[in-house]
Order: sequence, then C-alpha cells, then structure tokens
Amino acid sequence: MRLKDIMTNNVVYVSMDTPVEQVAQLMQKHNIGSVPVCDENGSIRGIITDRDIVVRNVAHGTDPKTLKASDIMTSQVTTASPDMDVREASRMMAQKQIRRLPVVENNTLVGMVALGDLAVNPAFDMEASEALSEISSPSRPYQL
Repeated sequence: MRLKDIMTNNVVYVSMDTPVEQVAQLMQKHNIGSVPVCDENGSIRGIITDRDIVVRNVAHGTDPKTLKASDIMTSQVTTASPDMDVREASRMMAQKQIRRLPVVENNTLVGMVALGDLAVNPAFDMEASEALSEISSPSRPYQL
C-alpha cells in the first residue's frame, strides 16, 4: 500500500508570514497537531507543531499576534512521496522521531500522513505501534 492510499488530502497550511495566533486557531478549528508552512507556489518551507508553539512562543512570553510562522517553524522538514510504501514511511517516521509526515509531489504539498492514519488501519497497526514506541522513548533521563 502507498501513502497516496491513506494520506489526508486538502491539507490546511499557512504562509511564512501568518501570525502564530492564527496558526494556533487553525489547529484548534481543524483539530490538528501540525500545520505545514508553504510558499506561494505550494512548496513546503517548514512545519509548525503544537509543541513548537508552546516551546518557541508561549514559554518565551512572546506575543503570538506579532510572531510569524517563519519565526517558530522547523525548516528541516522530512517529507515523502505519494508513492512511498506505507511500511517504509512508518520506519522513516520512527527513525526521525516524527508523528506527522508531509507528502510532496513535484515540490508541492499534496497530503499529510500521521501515525494515527497508520494506527486505524489493521494492516499497519503494528508498524504504527513500533513507530510510536520509538518516538516516545526519552532522548535523555527525565529530571525535575
């Protein structure tokens, strides 16, 4: 099975100059945990997760109305093609420790795959479980 068979189409995305407040509102409205950042041609330039908003905005006390998407986005984005095998994508997500994978064709965002998309498919629930286990393992010991 290929990513194009399970990916979400019509992905919500923002531009580089979208205020972070609007990004958060889009996440709330669409019940999503990440938003790709694209240029005017639909090429992906970054991604913002709900965690990015907390760690790179809220924790610093910066005003989300004036902070732009480009200020807090992760610009090194791991992407996949629509024809990538689902199991291969699952392994890549585990290796890179990411929960969401933008799907790009001809340098343009065409979809999004989340671990949840894999988990709801009985054929891939084991891969999703293994990927989540990899992602959730701590990178260093927890201390207070």
